[in-house]
Amino acid sequence: MKREEFAKRALQQETSMSALCREYGISRPTGYKWVERYKRHESMADQSHAPLRTPYKTLPETEQLVLDYRKKHPAIGAVKTKRILENKGHTGLPSASTINAIFKRNGCITKEASQAAMPHQRFEKESPNEMWQADFKGHFRMKDSKRCHPLNIIDDCSRFNLCSDALTGETFEAVKVSMLRIFETYGLPFSFLCDNGNPWGTSQSTGFSRFEVWLMDLGILTLHGRPRHPQTQGKEESFNRSMQRELLRHTDITDLAHAQQTFDGYRRFYNHERPHHALCLDVPASRYEKSCIRLPSKIEGWEYPSGYALRRVKNTGFLTYKGQGYFLSEAFGGKEIAVRESHIPGSISLFYRQFRIGRIDVARRVFTLKKAYLIEGDPRQPI
Repeated sequence: MKREEFAKRALQQETSMSALCREYGISRPTGYKWVERYKRHESMADQSHAPLRTPYKTLPETEQLVLDYRKKHPAIGAVKTKRILENKGHTGLPSASTINAIFKRNGCITKEASQAAMPHQRFEKESPNEMWQADFKGHFRMKDSKRCHPLNIIDDCSRFNLCSDALTGETFEAVKVSMLRIFETYGLPFSFLCDNGNPWGTSQSTGFSRFEVWLMDLGILTLHGRPRHPQTQGKEESFNRSMQRELLRHTDITDLAHAQQTFDGYRRFYNHERPHHALCLDVPASRYEKSCIRLPSKIEGWEYPSGYALRRVKNTGFLTYKGQGYFLSEAFGGKEIAVRESHIPGSISLFYRQFRIGRIDVARRVFTLKKAYLIEGDPRQPI
C-alpha cells in the first residue's frame, strides 16, 4: 500500500521528510500523520470527516416521532407538524427546517409538493361571520357504487369549517337541511359567498334562485363568484384541496354513513388541531366566535317606507307594472315586492325587504339590472 510504503521509508530515514513528501505528492503534515498512524498500527485508509460529537443532532426518538406523525398525516408540512406536536406537549423538537430535512431524507416529500409550496397573498374579512363561503367539493364514487357530494362551508375570517356534510345530491332541499342545522348552532352570517350553479344561483342569470330568496328572507346577502373564476372563493377552494390531499386521497369511503363519520373526524382535526399559515399557525377554532344574529323562529313581515308601491309576484315569476308584465323569478312566486322610481330617469327600482333586487327601463320594457344589493338603512350590522 502506498501509505504504508511511505511510512516505512520515512522511518528508515533514507532521505529527508521534505524530499520524501515531494516524491509522493503530499504535504509534510500529511506525511507525519501517515507515519504516526503506522506507528500506532492504525488503519491507513481515509477516515470519516464527521465530527466526533454532534450536540445538535436530532435524537433518534424525536426523528421517529415526526416521521410517525408524517405517516399518519402525509400532507401536513414541517411547520404545521412542529406546531401540532408542540400543542400536544412534546418538547425539544428541532426547527421546522430540520423537520423538513428529516422528511426529505426519508423520502416523505415529492418534487411536486415542493414546487406547490409557494407563498401567496391572502385577503379576508375582519370579523367572524361577516362572510361564509360554500361550495360542493367534486363528487366521487364510494365503494358501494353510489356517489357522495361533500358540502363544505367555512368562515372567511377564521377559516373555521362550519359544515362538511356527505350529501347524496346538490339540491336546494339537501343544502337547506344542512344550513338550518349550522344556523341553529352558529347563528347567521352577514353575507354568503358561493358560485353561480345549482343550488346557489342561476348560471344563465335569468332570475333568482330559491336559495337566494330564502337567504334574503333571513336577511343574508348572497354573493356570487365571477363565472369561471374559482379564485373568488379561494379559501373554500383551498379547504377542498386540503380535504382531498389530507383525507380523501388516503381513505377508502365505503358508504354515506362512513363518509360522514370520516368528514366529522377531519373537521375536528382541521378546526382544533391543524395550524393554519394564514392564522400565524393558530387553529381556526381559536379565531372563531358564534354569530350574535340568531335564526328566527319565523319570518316576520317587512314594512316599506312611504313612496313605495307594492306588487305581488305571480307563481310564474312575473310581476305587473302599469299593465306590462316583467319576468323577475319564479323563486319570488307569491311574494310581495316594492317598486319606486329610480334615480335613473325612465327607470324603476325593485326591492325585497332590505335588498334592492332589480331595475327596469320602463320605456324599453326590459330589466337593466337583476341582482341583490343591500340598501341604505339596513337594520343589521356586520357581526
